[in-house]
Amino acid sequence: MPQPVVLIAEELSPATIDALGPDFEIRSVDGADRAALLPALADAHAVLIRSATKMDAEAIAAAPSLKVIARAGVGLDNVDIKAATAAGVMVVNAPTSNIISAAELTVGHILSLARHIPAAHASLAAGAWKRSSFTGTELFEKTVGIIGLGRIGALIAARVQAFGVNVVAYDPYVTPTRAQQLGVTLLSLDDLLTQSDFVTIHMPKTPETTGMIGAEQFARMKKSAYVVNVARGGLIDEEALYTALTTGEIAGAGLDVFTSEPPKEDGTAFPLLSLPNVVVTPHLGASTDEAQEKAGVSVAKSVKLALEGDLVPDAVNVAGGVIDPFVRPGIALVEQLGQIFTGLAPSALTSLDIEVRGELADYDVSVYRLAALKGIFTNIVSENVSYVNAPLFAEQRGIETRLIVESESPLYRNITILRGTLSDGSVLTVEGTLAGTRMVPKVVGINGYEVEVPIERHHVVMRYADRPGIVAIYGQKLGEAGINIAGLQVARPDASGRALSVLTVDSPVPDHLLDEMREAVAADLFRQIELTGF
Repeated sequence: MPQPVVLIAEELSPATIDALGPDFEIRSVDGADRAALLPALADAHAVLIRSATKMDAEAIAAAPSLKVIARAGVGLDNVDIKAATAAGVMVVNAPTSNIISAAELTVGHILSLARHIPAAHASLAAGAWKRSSFTGTELFEKTVGIIGLGRIGALIAARVQAFGVNVVAYDPYVTPTRAQQLGVTLLSLDDLLTQSDFVTIHMPKTPETTGMIGAEQFARMKKSAYVVNVARGGLIDEEALYTALTTGEIAGAGLDVFTSEPPKEDGTAFPLLSLPNVVVTPHLGASTDEAQEKAGVSVAKSVKLALEGDLVPDAVNVAGGVIDPFVRPGIALVEQLGQIFTGLAPSALTSLDIEVRGELADYDVSVYRLAALKGIFTNIVSENVSYVNAPLFAEQRGIETRLIVESESPLYRNITILRGTLSDGSVLTVEGTLAGTRMVPKVVGINGYEVEVPIERHHVVMRYADRPGIVAIYGQKLGEAGINIAGLQVARPDASGRALSVLTVDSPVPDHLLDEMREAVAADLFRQIELTGF
């Protein structure tokens, strides 16, 4: 069996290749060269990129086997996430790879502004000795205001506290308890700007946050205050910043990001570069050896998971979230139940309830909805079905889904039930559990019939009027065809006297033999179910 193809479209650290391991065919291409990229994508199962490779709708369409796009970095501006989602392609990045590097660069900008380090260096390198021109300020007992107290903001708080500063923060999504744990005082944005000697911003760029620090905000700041932005260009209004810096409204600014990169001569960022009270760096937030290696290794691990058919919890276009280790083994079970459900359904699905009962009720099992839908659509649509686009298939078909979680489970420690309403008005249920210490996936219920059958690749399910000798009838026919019955369970008859048999066989049963068996036992339900993923 050929190995999955992983396409490396840009230079990545050797550790990235090592993290992928030996199970993939590694190919390289210059992702910036469009003429080379598109044909290289033709048989690629994964592509690893940085910022130079554009994975737009055209590139994604050129890669029919593609399962995952991995960006070894934070931003995803060069990936068409909508087109990827429609194609069932998972998109992953490394959102935490650069947080330490970004936090340290922020502190570097604060210190550079406080002590005029870049300007003093340039002056001395030019042959001047002007000590009095570069009198700075201590951080000790100053106030540092952090706008956005997320992962990077929290790291900055911890680092600047070593200088003996007072740390305040604005973040509407951070609780007072969390702020207290960090040793930070929460303030309104206006109060933070009024009180701070150094203001650093760490917010995502959204329509709401674009230009959130503008003329009005600069007017509230101390004339001796400095502002730092290593997050996203555009969070600070660059025209308003230029005015504030040239009129003495604030003392200085440290900038690593700009609205256009590199700043264009006719753009709003360019005039800032020549101001003596501005420290600039060319978007170096993630530019450390450690951050690059972390990014590469992180996405390599995600690629491995995706190509192995596993769920990548932090994929940007998958509503998965962090998956508890106790929850993870059930993902494959639920997907298999979905395939069995489809194999038994006599008509189209219109609505689906995913019921999770037992000990799992104490955990976040939202991923089971994705797994169930992936299983249901795997063998009924022509497109590649993944955790990414399975919800889209449901939406396109008008299938309503609900996740129901209950702690009560009288027979099993944990049980998952797929209960679907079909277009013919009937209701179909399939139940499964992970049994024993080995966590063997089993079907334990079909439409009210109690069974306990380990899930394998090939199954035959039949329902018939219970009478002696039925097992011998189909057993003989399978034996004569050389097909081994690996497992068999017959459920007790229901009130109508019909029994349900579930067989596990070692190989597929030919259609003509299925017809013979159906007629021989006079079955009103007879299905062969072949599961993928084994």
